[in-house]
Amino acid sequence: MAKSLDELKSISKEIRKDIVKMLTESASGHPGGSLSATDIMTVLFFKEMNLDPNNEKDPNRDRFVLSKGHAAPVLYSVLARRGYFPVEELSTLRKFKSRLQGHPSIQYLPGIDMSTGSLGQGVSAAVGMALAGKIDENDYRVYTLLGDGELEEGQVWEAAMCAAHYKLNNLTAFIDFNGLQIDGDITKVMNPCPIDKKFEAFGWNVLVIDGHNYEEIIDAIEKAKECKDKPTAVVCNTVKGKGVSFMENQAAWHGTAPSKEQCETALKELGGEI
Repeated sequence: MAKSLDELKSISKEIRKDIVKMLTESASGHPGGSLSATDIMTVLFFKEMNLDPNNEKDPNRDRFVLSKGHAAPVLYSVLARRGYFPVEELSTLRKFKSRLQGHPSIQYLPGIDMSTGSLGQGVSAAVGMALAGKIDENDYRVYTLLGDGELEEGQVWEAAMCAAHYKLNNLTAFIDFNGLQIDGDITKVMNPCPIDKKFEAFGWNVLVIDGHNYEEIIDAIEKAKECKDKPTAVVCNTVKGKGVSFMENQAAWHGTAPSKEQCETALKELGGEI
């Protein structure tokens, strides 16, 4: 497990390279939202969460649900580099008979706590896991990652209401607020803002941070643990396509794979080779 900020930053760079490489190989997938969530995922899987790849069904483990299931590449990379399956398998993304499909499946791959894809369903499952922990008097924590465009789904707010009602302080939801979804600017498609005020109105403890600042991510997790009677929503201001200059803040890179030439350019920026 990484402890220092330098270690975490180094790991995140490898994860970003993995994302670019596997999407180039698959010729399809979602780079923008995978890259924007990389720093959050790095902190969770390499510093914070109580996990053991050799005992993946440990009932006392922390749970993670990728509610924005289309960002599967970042989840696959962190799982591989955490030791759940060989890193070499990442090159099979979206290929026939691969365990690494376009959206994560609990049936095929170790380390997946919930199959996701249809937006809004992941956070709902995370609420159920947190409630189960309370009923079973187990002290594991549940983490989930949502997209900002995902907040346009009504099911998200049913889940939010439920979590607050049951005072699920063992649940932390990260919102990847990069401002862009497949159809463009979220405020023009179906404006979910102000995100922080909405979660506050639903009875959540709310924190607003820079989703690429490791100190702020770590601090938010600690503050969430200190809250004793509410679930916590961490609104993370992020950059879609973070780390690859020509992908940053471009909605077109929501679901477009890079060409081999673009991959080479991206890897040079990230400090790697194809």
